[in-house]
Amino acid sequence: MNQDFHKIGNKPGRRQFLQSAALIASGPVVSLPVLGTGENPFLAQEKSKEKRPTVYSANKGNGFGKTKEEMRKNLKRYQAIGYDGMESVSPGISDTRALREVSEELEFPIHGVVDMVHWKQRLSSPDEKIRERGRAALEQAIKDSKAIGGSSVLLVPGAVRGKDENHDHVWKRSIVEIRKVLPLASRLGIHVLIENVWNGFCEDPKQLRDYIDEIGSPWVGAYFDIGNCRKFGPAEDWVRTLGKRIVKLDVKDWGKEVKGRKTFCRLGEGDVDWAEVRKALVEIGFSGWATREGGDKNHADTKKLIDELL
Repeated sequence: MNQDFHKIGNKPGRRQFLQSAALIASGPVVSLPVLGTGENPFLAQEKSKEKRPTVYSANKGNGFGKTKEEMRKNLKRYQAIGYDGMESVSPGISDTRALREVSEELEFPIHGVVDMVHWKQRLSSPDEKIRERGRAALEQAIKDSKAIGGSSVLLVPGAVRGKDENHDHVWKRSIVEIRKVLPLASRLGIHVLIENVWNGFCEDPKQLRDYIDEIGSPWVGAYFDIGNCRKFGPAEDWVRTLGKRIVKLDVKDWGKEVKGRKTFCRLGEGDVDWAEVRKALVEIGFSGWATREGGDKNHADTKKLIDELL
């Protein structure tokens, strides 16, 4: 991968520095403070700028095709829009080696996968055989993420479905199963990241914080969904509560009323206070992937909004 990819930022280069110096030299003398009596105006300008988290934009895809040619075409389409990378799924990749080779060829990372069976083959199911299948799928997702050059698996750990699958059941059963895959995750260097969703589980940020802490592994963290939590409380409160446990972000907005019902919507048109979210992310020192989830047709608009809002 091109090493410059990880140097994305606002630090000026030598050319920008020389241009600034030239502007100072050519500008009216009276517009500048006398040396020693005031603050450098350029430093003051930098200080006045809002601090923003370092985020790498991505969108959720799939297997991106069955052949290298199809994969290359699809990835180049997203790359041309301006995304820094993509996220894939497991199962669903026809050829992990081919996808990795194309990703490296284009210097366009596939940063992880979404476990696509976690809703049906739940780690919280009262049926032991279903839990076993869910764990096996999670293990395969970890392997798939490693194979394509990713760093994580997004996981929904279960769902509250009644008296035989209540909040306590989801908590205890899923932790048992997740701990079983941690030796593999550790060996391959893949994070298992818990997403906050509308599954009746951990709808308070303190609960999710304590759930992750009880698992007690550096390979388990939060895949924080900015829009999903808005139904239950301000996203910035979740960010501050989860803190360093947040490894990656899902980018959604929620709260726009359509026919009398609040729903997910175009970024910036819902209830998420993006300025406060940015502030909170800076406070916890977040740096990482921010992946758009949704059925957007205008990806250029989505990329632009991710840059503006985050």
